[in-house]
Amino acid sequence: MAKHSSLSIRIVEGKNLPAKDITGSSDPYCIVKVDSEPIIRTATVWKTLCPFWGEEYQVHLPPTFHDVAFYVMDEDALSRDDVIGKVCLTRDTLASLPKGFTGWAHLTEVDPDEEVQGEIHLRLEVLPGARGCRLRCSVLEARDLAPKDRNGASDPFVRVRYNGQTRESSVVKKSCYPRWNETFEFELEEGSTEVLCVEAWDWDLVSRNDFLGKVVVNVQRVRAAEQEEGWFRLQPDQSKNQRAEGNLGSLQLEVRLRDETVLPSSCYQPLVQLLCREVKLGTQGPGQLIPVIEETTSTECRQEVATNLLKLFLGQGLAKEFLDLLFQLELGRTSEANTLFRSNSLASKSMESFLKVAGMRYLHGVLGPIIDRVFEEKKYVELDPSKVEVKDVGCSRLHRPQSEAEVLEQSAQTLRAHLGALLSALCRSVRACPAVLRATFRQLFQRVRERFPGTQHENVPFIAVTSFLCLRFFSPAIMSPKLFHLRDRHADARTSRTLLLLAKAVQNVGNMDTPVARAKEAWMEPLQPTVRQGVAQLKDFITKLVDIGEKEELDLQRTLSLQAPLVKEGPLFIHRTKGKGPLASFSFKKLHFSLTTEALSFAKTPSSKKSIFIKLANVCAAEKVEEKSFGSSHVMQVIYTDDVGQLQTAYLQCKCVNELNQWLSALRKVSINNTGLLGSYHPGVFRGDKWSCCHQKDRTGRSTGS
Repeated sequence: MAKHSSLSIRIVEGKNLPAKDITGSSDPYCIVKVDSEPIIRTATVWKTLCPFWGEEYQVHLPPTFHDVAFYVMDEDALSRDDVIGKVCLTRDTLASLPKGFTGWAHLTEVDPDEEVQGEIHLRLEVLPGARGCRLRCSVLEARDLAPKDRNGASDPFVRVRYNGQTRESSVVKKSCYPRWNETFEFELEEGSTEVLCVEAWDWDLVSRNDFLGKVVVNVQRVRAAEQEEGWFRLQPDQSKNQRAEGNLGSLQLEVRLRDETVLPSSCYQPLVQLLCREVKLGTQGPGQLIPVIEETTSTECRQEVATNLLKLFLGQGLAKEFLDLLFQLELGRTSEANTLFRSNSLASKSMESFLKVAGMRYLHGVLGPIIDRVFEEKKYVELDPSKVEVKDVGCSRLHRPQSEAEVLEQSAQTLRAHLGALLSALCRSVRACPAVLRATFRQLFQRVRERFPGTQHENVPFIAVTSFLCLRFFSPAIMSPKLFHLRDRHADARTSRTLLLLAKAVQNVGNMDTPVARAKEAWMEPLQPTVRQGVAQLKDFITKLVDIGEKEELDLQRTLSLQAPLVKEGPLFIHRTKGKGPLASFSFKKLHFSLTTEALSFAKTPSSKKSIFIKLANVCAAEKVEEKSFGSSHVMQVIYTDDVGQLQTAYLQCKCVNELNQWLSALRKVSINNTGLLGSYHPGVFRGDKWSCCHQKDRTGRSTGS
């Protein structure tokens, strides 16, 4: 049995932010930290005081975390980024809100003395003596202290205060995981209400020492217990007056905490078998479990339920049968063809999840080049006459205003070119489309044609397919390419408008160019010739797409039954050591990694033959590595046992903090029931003859990082 927590985070938008640039604007982005550890960075929205991000994240965390903080930053090209403000939500606050936190929160100022992290290990004792009792405080070690120096570490020492007396420990150089093992004693006065204060500081030779956090101990509690030992979380200095809030703008957030207890997989087998039996029997069976799940699932969590069910049936090789059952259930209660799959039903949400799980690589292959071209061209495109901005055109000093008609015609030409290129790429992609997608679309096409026969409904089976492929997959990816991992950053305002108009055109094609769609936005008329041609192309494409033979499908099922479900894949840089001893250097080699429920594998390219790197059952920990260890950010370590049972560590570097936490989250989730999971680890590397984090010289020992 294992316990873990997950956070569903949506960073929506900001408003009324202060101007940080000389232009009277800012370039805001958000950093999300859990217990002062950065886990998420949003895209930068340029030149605005009311940014919109609309980014969603799912993060798996240890259940012991304390708070999650959202920092709004202003990106600067030439200097350090400015901190605008922050919003902090404690774990207790989120736990008290079953539906999560939703709404606007005021940004507050960020005080460096409040930005503390880490824990300190103390042993506290009350000892009897001839002249009275003595208080003994043993400062043993600390972990995960904030790095205050440019080298990515700190030079920590401890200051212990009691009843007007102060003691200081020695300084441990260049470590966020120091060990002191020093003891301080104070005379205890009878009836005294004084508290013991243990402060951690970063020593600086030139400037003032930096505050790292403090622990305040109730001495009367220690006196009653006689001895107390453990890890104490460092707290900020809250003696300062709180700054007024409300003048730094606001942040709109949706944050939901979920605590889960995960039992061994064998405990879930009866339910899995029951669900699989019902799906195999379909609508001919006696089962009513799937309809009951749909009826009792609220709108807010239907997407999550759909995603989890889909993953379960993918793992059992029954995804197509599951979706087919949902298609039949929805068709059975639909009387009007024009309302089919238009609601957020379990069928619609499950199909959305299915497309994202099974079709993301296909989407990238078809859509990627067109999206890249739109971003690179950066053309001004507008079809709505009420929104046209007249621009100056020409060269050298010969400029003339471009007329509205010229802007509209040039925009129409650009969009026709993009739409034509997209439709051509789609029509050429039949063989590139995964067979599991084709087989599912074939089932959908046939079920709809059986339910709505006749010439008056001849377009309905095609629209059923395009309602998912175009309206719920391609169009959202065109409008928000970053959310579908087609781009690393959000588009600027000009590019966003081009993408929106292109997505509208794709929707019109997907709706088979209905009169209702044309009437809504008459100014889209210049694209009609390409749209009409696209409808014919799309129908021909779907006809070929759903024409998948039984042998092809059987081969697919055989292949799927031999494959473990893919959890995550992508490029990572794996650490390689050059040389030996103190002069050893480190480099990273880029490989394509794939994580399934059985193993972490790698290959030179996504299409190359994969080699098993680490069997999942052998994983003992997946954790971050201190930034100073390799002089690089976003490095994680996977600790595992080799074939002879020895602990080994693989160091993998990701391209950004978001990618790092997605990999960590995925690795932790699929290895949560492993019996050999470690309770502690070294957050540094063993270089020369000692660990970089705690300076221990025992290479095989585990440190206290956790």
